[in-house]
Amino acid sequence: MEIIGFIAAIGIGLILGLIGAGGSILTVPVMVYLFRIEPYLATTYSLFIVGISSLIGMVPYGKNKLVDYKTSFFFGIPSILGVFIMRHYIHPMLPNEIISTPDMIWTKDLLVMLLFALLMLKASFNMIFKKESSTIAQKSKSSILKIGIQGLMIGLLVGLVGAGGGFLIIPALVIFNKMPIKTAIGSSLFIIAFNSLFGFLSSKNVLAIHWPLLLEITGIAIIGMLLGTWLSQRIDGSKLKPFFGYFVLLMGILIMMNELL
Repeated sequence: MEIIGFIAAIGIGLILGLIGAGGSILTVPVMVYLFRIEPYLATTYSLFIVGISSLIGMVPYGKNKLVDYKTSFFFGIPSILGVFIMRHYIHPMLPNEIISTPDMIWTKDLLVMLLFALLMLKASFNMIFKKESSTIAQKSKSSILKIGIQGLMIGLLVGLVGAGGGFLIIPALVIFNKMPIKTAIGSSLFIIAFNSLFGFLSSKNVLAIHWPLLLEITGIAIIGMLLGTWLSQRIDGSKLKPFFGYFVLLMGILIMMNELL
């Protein structure tokens, strides 16, 4: 299973490099199902893998002036605050058994995986059906405020499930800031990198990490990331979203069925 996991790690980096989103939401299921890491610790692994990969993958976008650092700042600072609140205050307060019924015990780990599946379904519909504008519009105070709120909400999400949030960041940047898709991808990688690395550093279970395995997976993901970034300069990334959307849709359904059945 680990061999399949390493192949999947290349795919995670490849997808992140190509479309600036989506790859991170696959990392936790890969950690859980292929490397047999318990779900909450898997979110910590995910934050490190996604953070380092995104940071390296962002460099070519930055060199080509495809990162909007000002907007990323307005979006990123509230999202980092959301990550901090979730990792330090909200998540540690959640009991291991959230809901208990005669037929099933809903544990924190189970609900994390179900939340992942629901996010996958949402992300897949965004990728398959959402039409993205490539026009540039003047930023307004209200749009900056909305972006800050979106950043806070996505930061809370990142802290809870260990996802980079790019599948939500890119639509927010395009819709609220009218950002061209390529710039949104580069800016998304920038925000994902710092969100994820901050979330990792603020985690309380870092000592439980098996570092040789984590570094090995991260190195393989970086190879995929560099390949994806290289391809993204030659392929229209928006055309890849529907195909990846169907893949995410299938994975979300399979994870939900596996957890519930």
